[in-house]
Amino acid sequence: MLPELDEKVVRERIAKRIALDFDNGAVVNLGIGIPTLVSDFIPRSVRVIMQTENGVVGAGPAPEEHDLRFIGAGGRGLSLIPGSSIVSSDMSFGLIRGGHLDATVLGALEVDEEGNLANWWIPGKLIPGMGGAMDLVSGARAVYVATTHFDKKGRSKLVKKCALPLTGAGVVSTIVTEYCVVRKRDGHMVLTEIAPNVDVNELLEKTAMSFEVSSDLCLMKGIEEECCCEEASK
Repeated sequence: MLPELDEKVVRERIAKRIALDFDNGAVVNLGIGIPTLVSDFIPRSVRVIMQTENGVVGAGPAPEEHDLRFIGAGGRGLSLIPGSSIVSSDMSFGLIRGGHLDATVLGALEVDEEGNLANWWIPGKLIPGMGGAMDLVSGARAVYVATTHFDKKGRSKLVKKCALPLTGAGVVSTIVTEYCVVRKRDGHMVLTEIAPNVDVNELLEKTAMSFEVSSDLCLMKGIEEECCCEEASK
């Protein structure tokens, strides 16, 4: 059986793993949900410039005291790091559409073997709009998907072919779930990292998406720190 994890552990594990992927000076946009947590786990030795759709360049992690003057596009509070700036919405989307983002991190309803992403609409449900996701997946150099491996009904969110309306076609670079890291390499989805106590064969069996297993498959980065934090809290 795949290990059952606390929701907080799931969300933080995914966000922490993605945070470890960014290099010094990277310009990154974070979507709604789990992606917003990524800024909380950027290593202190790395300076990542977080950009938000509503007009912040240089957003920091959530502050201890919520200040409604400074929020991200998803409504989560944020801090302003030294050197940050507040810009207009048209400037913000100019950065996105102009190809100035090194990466964006988005959630998913479905992501498939071709790197297609569906994350904005479930037919029959009322939604306020698609937001900036379509601009982000077409403008960023790398698209990270931060998602739980299964939906609330236990169905794999990593699928063979997206059935929902697409946000972008063939745009996904990396998928991070609580159980693994999957990267797109030469047009194929490849399992590169796996969480502890997860059997590869069982994961393959329970995942609707087919992917190759890397010859250098390793343990998910960040898990060691997670375990240390759990021990320290006891």
